[in-house]
Amino acid sequence: MNKSIFSVLLLCVFAHTFVHAQKGIELGGWLGAATYYGDLKPKLNLDNVRPAGGIIFRHNFNNRISYKGSLNYMRLSAEDSDATNTFQQTRNLSFFSDIYDMSHQMEFNFLPFNHGSEVDFYTPYLFGGLSSFFYNPKAKIDFNQDGTNEVYTLRNLGTEGQILGGEYGRFSMAVNFGIGLKFDINVDWSINIEFMGRSTFTDYLDDVSTVYPDRNRLSELRGEIAVALSDRSDPSLDIAATGNQRGNARDRDYIYTFGISIMRFFGQLPCPKVSKNR
Repeated sequence: MNKSIFSVLLLCVFAHTFVHAQKGIELGGWLGAATYYGDLKPKLNLDNVRPAGGIIFRHNFNNRISYKGSLNYMRLSAEDSDATNTFQQTRNLSFFSDIYDMSHQMEFNFLPFNHGSEVDFYTPYLFGGLSSFFYNPKAKIDFNQDGTNEVYTLRNLGTEGQILGGEYGRFSMAVNFGIGLKFDINVDWSINIEFMGRSTFTDYLDDVSTVYPDRNRLSELRGEIAVALSDRSDPSLDIAATGNQRGNARDRDYIYTFGISIMRFFGQLPCPKVSKNR
């Protein structure tokens, strides 16, 4: 098949889609769960799954193509003590972080989807786009050994020897992607079930990325709490010498969410006509 014939057929497909368009907007919310993949969790599994949710806006250009924007909250956490490999258990690091996320994506429905239709009332769909988010990893430690755990913001402690003012940022971006299933309850309401991944642009969701810093320099620069949170391993095992591996800087962190949303369809909302002077 030559390129010109293929282009004509492709044009016909899109033309057919737009002729049978169902334009309109949807508003709704979702609840679900979040987890992450990174230095403290190098295998994607259901350990440390935490709550997630958000609000959603969708604009349907037609019954195949949509834009979706969302504001989301996720709690992420992981602990080396939950791992099965010896290095992580010895390293003994942990973190938790509240993630505030804004995502934009384009969706493609595999099947025509028309609200209220007795035939086209469901479809699987694919999507992709960009996210921007705030993160701020923290950890608990009983620094005074009195049995009371205090919460510390890890970024402020420069746990990998970052100079003052050279800490990693609290905002980052991600490429998001995923798959879902949407189906109508009635003409106004629908349910979406969705799995979404975010390939982030940072390796510090968990405050772990490179190597152990010089303990004396870190103590002078940030204090003893920074040293204690930088190295939580058993001192007798001596894995935290200056320059020894603390994390893997070659791989960025990932966020994964699974959610169920309820969406309200409002149909096409045209702009009011501009009045004319008579």
